Amino acid sequence: MTNNDKIRISQNVALIAGIFCAAVAILLLLNFWQVSKSDPIESKALEALVERLKDEPNNEELKAEIRNFDLLARKAYFNSQWQVKTGAYMLLFGAIVLAFALRVYYSAKSKIGEPDEKLENEIASRILAQKGIIIVGLVVMATAVVASFATVNHLNYYDKELVVENETATQEEGIEVIEVAETPQAALENNETAENETAEVQTEDPIEEGTEPETVEEKAEQKVAEKEEVKPQPQQPASAAGIEAIKANHPSFRGPLGQGISYRKNIPTEWDAAAGTNILWKSAIPKHGYNSPVIWGDKIFIAGADNAAREVYCYDRNTGKLLWTGVANNISGSPATMPKVTPDTGLSAPTLATDGKAVYAIFASGDVIAFDMNGKRLWAKNLGVPNNHYGHSSSLITWAGKLYIQYDTNSGGRLLALNTETGENVWDKQRDAKISWASPVLAQIDGKYQVVLTADPIVAGYDAESGDELWQVECMMGEVGPSVAYSDGIVFAANEYARLVAIDPKTSAVSWQDDYYLPEASSPVAYNGLLIVCTSYGVIACYDAKSGEMYWEEDVGTTLYSSPMVADGKLFIMDNDGLMRIYEFGKEVKLLAENELGETAGTTPAFADGRIYIRGEQNLYCIGK
Repeated sequence: MTNNDKIRISQNVALIAGIFCAAVAILLLLNFWQVSKSDPIESKALEALVERLKDEPNNEELKAEIRNFDLLARKAYFNSQWQVKTGAYMLLFGAIVLAFALRVYYSAKSKIGEPDEKLENEIASRILAQKGIIIVGLVVMATAVVASFATVNHLNYYDKELVVENETATQEEGIEVIEVAETPQAALENNETAENETAEVQTEDPIEEGTEPETVEEKAEQKVAEKEEVKPQPQQPASAAGIEAIKANHPSFRGPLGQGISYRKNIPTEWDAAAGTNILWKSAIPKHGYNSPVIWGDKIFIAGADNAAREVYCYDRNTGKLLWTGVANNISGSPATMPKVTPDTGLSAPTLATDGKAVYAIFASGDVIAFDMNGKRLWAKNLGVPNNHYGHSSSLITWAGKLYIQYDTNSGGRLLALNTETGENVWDKQRDAKISWASPVLAQIDGKYQVVLTADPIVAGYDAESGDELWQVECMMGEVGPSVAYSDGIVFAANEYARLVAIDPKTSAVSWQDDYYLPEASSPVAYNGLLIVCTSYGVIACYDAKSGEMYWEEDVGTTLYSSPMVADGKLFIMDNDGLMRIYEFGKEVKLLAENELGETAGTTPAFADGRIYIRGEQNLYCIGK
């Protein structure tokens, strides 16, 4: 290739790249202008429909129209964000090609012989014109890049400093205020918050972990314990609690194996907290948290946290007496100040796990801690503060001497297995996934137990023993909160503004999918050929698990964050106002009962024979006859 050929080719490439960059930059600027002028999430037409709903609150067709309009608007918003990100990458690529072509062009140009003599003013004007073109091009590209960044993640924006200030102020006053921006979906709910009951059950003052020892012997024992905790001796993993023992208890979020199915019988269906009907006891909860209760034997566990302390509570599940409080303190690597979290997540959202030998907890600070069943601290460690813009909420689960932790954050995806006796890493697997608020679920597939996780963009299964990835399907998007459901060899995953999918893990194939009713926080449950999905705006939908055919839908008109549970042939669904709806579990909708808790509750209930345990905003309740 001659020097003149290089000049000609590089000149043409530079011209094409320049036109490409200019076109992409203009499109990005137009996109930015369009989004800034008309936000698809705040549609005037949608607001008008909501205003109409105030005059026609029972107009079901209007409600459906609003939901469809809102769904389309939000999908348009996410599509716009994808276009902006793609355009920014295309602009960067075009700029690199342009720079390389100009470099080749001027390098080849410099090898040409002495040019003809030009007038001084002609040369100066040419140089000025070239500089002007370059400057204008750079300004256009820089403006487009700024516009692309300015249009990303508006939907998730919130004033973190304001959240922390409000949270601190309300904690000092002894109250908690949760502020949620009203959306068209929220306008559909028309919720009335019930007044909280403030009666407390008197309990003995617990001896908190971490208090100063008073005797020489106690000090010596503490030093030995601390030394062993820093350098734990290798131990064999604890033998797994048998599957029958797991099914006889409620050891993790959503019960045995995290699947949303309880095997307990004689579950009560009627109660009234205000009147005291079938309320066997209620006990005050010392610190706030969104985790749900877990049970092993006669003990029930929950956790709470604020900026001052992170605590684990053990109650006698028969009497409601607070037996002990374990404090998560003096942990190596733990942050001096708590991370910023939103009020609807808090510092203690993940549900604990227990295997009958110990109870395990994790907090938004990244602190993981284990206590034995009598409150003795066994081990503690910090996994690093999770890079999470809401707060960590993935719950724990145990199996075969391992504690599984889904640690999907903005820094990348991870699945960890810790030795339940020592807290040491058994394995730590990197995942090709983005941040997730979902929790791990255990499922026996082809005779082998798997840990099944969902996140953006994958749903995947991992060998419970080795942590090796066995399968994955790329099918999710957005901020994934609901965990998966599992039944009869099929995994079900769903997320709002994404889709509902049924996956055959043996073939990594999607059996069916739907995008009409999608959950935001509530995890679906599958059992006996049926799949139940609850949306955040209050619709309960029942599908055929094999075909995806919808059998029934019920609009309860209130917020549903709690996950549905199946127990004793019935479907239990708690709304955020503390109202429990109980349905017959079947292909036709049949409401059996509605029961008031008397305070707000977005948690998921736990079950024992003849009993239901519910964590409210202020109290832990035991319901039974």
